[in-house]
Amino acid sequence: MFNFIISGVLQGIFEWLPISSEGVVALFNKYFSAGFNPLDLALFLHLGTLLAVLVYFRKDFWRILLLKDKKLFRFLLIATTISLIVAFPLYKIASKIALGGWLLFLTGFGLLATAFLQKKQGQAKIVLKDAKLTFLAGFLQGLAVLPGVSRSGSTIFALSLGENKTPKDILKLSYLMSAPVVLASSLFLIFKGDFVLSWGVLGAILFAFIVGFLSLKVLLKLVEKINFFWFALFFALLCFLAGLGEFIL
Repeated sequence: MFNFIISGVLQGIFEWLPISSEGVVALFNKYFSAGFNPLDLALFLHLGTLLAVLVYFRKDFWRILLLKDKKLFRFLLIATTISLIVAFPLYKIASKIALGGWLLFLTGFGLLATAFLQKKQGQAKIVLKDAKLTFLAGFLQGLAVLPGVSRSGSTIFALSLGENKTPKDILKLSYLMSAPVVLASSLFLIFKGDFVLSWGVLGAILFAFIVGFLSLKVLLKLVEKINFFWFALFFALLCFLAGLGEFIL
């Protein structure tokens, strides 16, 4: 049970950071959990942080559901569709790779991509219009099914290419984007039939929700003061070193 609690805490902290909560949780469970595909468990724990997003941004979601913000509704619908089209075939590949030692290298490369996006964020000279911005954000979010590729990091990069958005607005839109994709992926895992809910998994989801809600609140207050490039680069190098060690030893 303890390993499930740690998994939930990790998910709750890293979900909002451009360091790939999925990669961190999958890596942890590769060594400390038995009986689950580590990638499936990492994906499923997003349900906890989904609940945190729904509660924290409940007023925004009510406006979306009641079609009081049709532009945002259209953006989420198109971006989610693109994300799912991209994510499904990648998941089939990643779930098989994640079962072996290649998970460390896959995660490392994903984190390198995240570090690159963080380095380039704010340096890009181009500004994308709504249609291209929606496509890019949805496409990059779909790539985040690969462990190590940060969903928040990639979508934050894409959304930073839009017009007239503050850092806080970009983070908020990135987190709103996560909700329909996480819901769809969780339902897929349930109906796929080879992932069984247990008290341990439910406990992990609860801790992901509690820690996720609290860390989201803190992060939105500190958004202008944090640079995640070195964090992502450090974790990437750590993954490569551990991967080499696993194949050598």
